[in-house]
Amino acid sequence: MIGLSPRKIDFSTLCETIEKRLCELGHLVPNQFQMTQREVVRGGKSVGVYFCVHGPRSVKLTAICDFNKKQVIFYGSDGIRRESMPVAVQPPSAIAC
Repeated sequence: MIGLSPRKIDFSTLCETIEKRLCELGHLVPNQFQMTQREVVRGGKSVGVYFCVHGPRSVKLTAICDFNKKQVIFYGSDGIRRESMPVAVQPPSAIAC
């Protein structure tokens, strides 16, 4: 069995990885649809980022990057949680992919 060790990745790499995985879940072609992101704030502190790929016919695929739990949670177009992925990322100073 291969063990994975967490490593720090930059925010643009994280955005690309999330967009690619969301497109795979929705059977979409990557880089063909708009992806938006919003900062998740709790108690005045940035605790994560909400990602949304806006596909055809109002299809929306979403993911939440939780900085506290150090994981990304992916949701299908029906809003049901599909999978999660561990990440070791620092909160970005400015959210822009």
